[in-house]
Amino acid sequence: MAASKEAEAVRGKFVVVGGGIAGVTCAEELAAQFPSDRVYLLTASPLIKATTNLKQVSRTLEAFDVEEQEGTALEGRYPNISVVQSAVRELRSQEQEVVTEDGARYRYNKLCLCAGAKAKIIAGGNPYVLGIRDTDSAREFQRHLSSARRVVIVGNGGIALELVYELEGCQAIWAIRDGAIGNTFFDAGAAQFLLPQLGADKPPAPLPCRRTKYTTEPPLGGGGGSVGSALGPDWHEGLNLKATGAFSHRVHIEAQCEVRRILLREEREGLNITALPFPGESDSAPSTDWPVYVQLTNGKTYGCDFIVSATGVVPNIEPFVTGNQFDVAEDGGLRVNDHMETSVRNIYAAGDICTASWEPSALWQQMRLWTQARQMGWYAGKCMAADFLQQPIEMDFCFELFAHVTKFFNYKVILLGKYNAQGLGSDHELLLRCTKGREYVKAVLRGGRMVGAVLIGDTDLEETFENLMLNQMDLSPYGERLLDPDVDIEDYFD
Repeated sequence: MAASKEAEAVRGKFVVVGGGIAGVTCAEELAAQFPSDRVYLLTASPLIKATTNLKQVSRTLEAFDVEEQEGTALEGRYPNISVVQSAVRELRSQEQEVVTEDGARYRYNKLCLCAGAKAKIIAGGNPYVLGIRDTDSAREFQRHLSSARRVVIVGNGGIALELVYELEGCQAIWAIRDGAIGNTFFDAGAAQFLLPQLGADKPPAPLPCRRTKYTTEPPLGGGGGSVGSALGPDWHEGLNLKATGAFSHRVHIEAQCEVRRILLREEREGLNITALPFPGESDSAPSTDWPVYVQLTNGKTYGCDFIVSATGVVPNIEPFVTGNQFDVAEDGGLRVNDHMETSVRNIYAAGDICTASWEPSALWQQMRLWTQARQMGWYAGKCMAADFLQQPIEMDFCFELFAHVTKFFNYKVILLGKYNAQGLGSDHELLLRCTKGREYVKAVLRGGRMVGAVLIGDTDLEETFENLMLNQMDLSPYGERLLDPDVDIEDYFD
């Protein structure tokens, strides 16, 4: 009898795909609930993302660190987890089987897809265009930066915001399609508050230690699949983001524009397009001395050493959809219901790869952030366990209120609820308090009740505002006094 071309399938009750925060959190939850059963975690990356030093800060906010670790560290904490370093080649949902790139087969009772997302790269394949999505791409960026004189950064999300602030020693042209920076996270007023930091001297570097990360009840990431795990908070720590120049920040913003085309030096010369010097400075290099040029839709052209594409992500569903009847959302994610189940039986999804398709709470929305990856991974593990044991489970409280904490331009930034009045139309009012260089506070109210907030700086208002949103207290009698700096509203409402 001829030998089978495929290895004999390995069977486990639970298989999780993705070594990012969502996948690791899901695997940990399953391993804890089923200590006698094997849980297989399949990851394309040699390192997994683990949350450490977890500490509850408030009802929906947690403090924790995110660390890259060897898979053996996770196996040491949970002896019933087996970490397999191999990307997924094929999903056979009818057979309840996953085939990895090395030909191994894993059969499951329940499968959770946490393969994250991949960066949207403008002019994909162009050697002068870099995306920053995982650890390897961040290190590749560092190598290019070491000898750079000027970079063009395209995009207005979290990676771009962190990058323009952390870069030193080179000129940066920042092209955004919005009218203000950070449009994903805050309004024009908050952007104006943060903008002076781009021209200010950065504070001295702290001693080498990890700062505390704050996030909603279980955070987000991505991971696995055919790409490395998504970058977590403080991704730039440990990287030398200084180029050859002796100066600090040199950032020029080109707003309300996009990239029209990217030209090599010979192409620009052939089209006789004039490249501009860096605004406000006499260029250290002639405008014809750059290896690549970016022509923007506003008609301006700039030369640079390389381009960073930080224009968002797309869910990494390609290894899984072929031959399987998944319901895919308009944004490219796998649709999941309120138990994190996809449209294919016994398959769940969590993190960047999925799209929440249930009727959300009035104060919650999905954003592909590392914070929500952990939320979804943890809850998916709970739901998989409950379904396997045929036990009922209710939607977790962490989906009642959107809450995310990060750091931009050396300020703590907290976003709560409908922080940018998402979906409210004109049916809302804003209360603002701003102290230049110190804090920016915005409260979003509808019908006299707080439904969202942006807190920048050390305001110490997060727990109070969280309670006001969850309790939906009528704040109409207080009016603008709600944000009066002379009123201690923490004591008043607590």
